[in-house]
Amino acid sequence: MAIAIIGKQHYKTEVTTSGHSFFVDEPVDVGGTDTAPAPSEFLEVALASCTAITIRMYADRKGWPVEKISVDVAINKDEKLTRFDRKILLQGELSEEQRARLLQIANSCPVHKVLSNPMEVNTSLVDF
Repeated sequence: MAIAIIGKQHYKTEVTTSGHSFFVDEPVDVGGTDTAPAPSEFLEVALASCTAITIRMYADRKGWPVEKISVDVAINKDEKLTRFDRKILLQGELSEEQRARLLQIANSCPVHKVLSNPMEVNTSLVDF
């Protein structure tokens, strides 16, 4: 669960989740103060970090020589589709079979699964 609290400061928002607190903001060109990443950037962060962690876990279990994993994610939107473009750089002496398997594993990260399945957002107002 995540809790977001915003006061009157445009649009700096404090977010708390699992005992961690951090801020979210909007860029200056849309009225924010640009003191923190924008909300959509956290979607990119979630997919990039989950992908890297999932690949690292698998490579470590297999004992494969992955020295470094870099995952670059960008959101691209138009009227009909939101697309996540993900580029993965694997450093290490890996065979083509290992690289192909790690690409499959990347598509198994939990955030990838959430983003690629049908979704529903249920919203309700509650009283303080």
